[in-house]
Amino acid sequence: MVVDVSRRLFVGTLTGVLAAIAGRGVSAQQPAAPPSRPPALPGDQVHQFVQVAHNDLDTTRRMLDAEPRLIRATWDWGGGDFETGLGGASHMGSWEIAEFLIGQGARMDLFTATMLGRLDIVTPILTAYPALLQSRGPHGLTLLHHARQGGEPARAVLEYLGRLGAS
Repeated sequence: MVVDVSRRLFVGTLTGVLAAIAGRGVSAQQPAAPPSRPPALPGDQVHQFVQVAHNDLDTTRRMLDAEPRLIRATWDWGGGDFETGLGGASHMGSWEIAEFLIGQGARMDLFTATMLGRLDIVTPILTAYPALLQSRGPHGLTLLHHARQGGEPARAVLEYLGRLGAS
């Protein structure tokens, strides 16, 4: 009797599992198509934006107002040299443009924090990842370069980098 109940339970369970598997093929939904994306930004527009963001706040504002996606756009100069508008403003020491772009949602990085004199950001990053002291930003420019471009407000970061042996 025990064997009979166990056999019926096993066969019933197996039948249910097989029915579920077979039914899955009939009633399964197709995976949802990925959401459509807008087309890529025109390369000449990205190139111009990155160039003007180096030192022209008014044109940077106008271009970003006309095309907000430029905030994340990256220009490929070739040879692995990629640059955003914020990257250009940062290595030029263009504080106003950097602050404007960050305020619009640009992705801030270690190089920008260095130029802006943000020792409170730079110190914990370099403590956690000391090899970044030797990292290079757009055009192969160093953290030391960015600190120098930051001027007086970045003096504490410049001194900190010096104590760490930055070159």
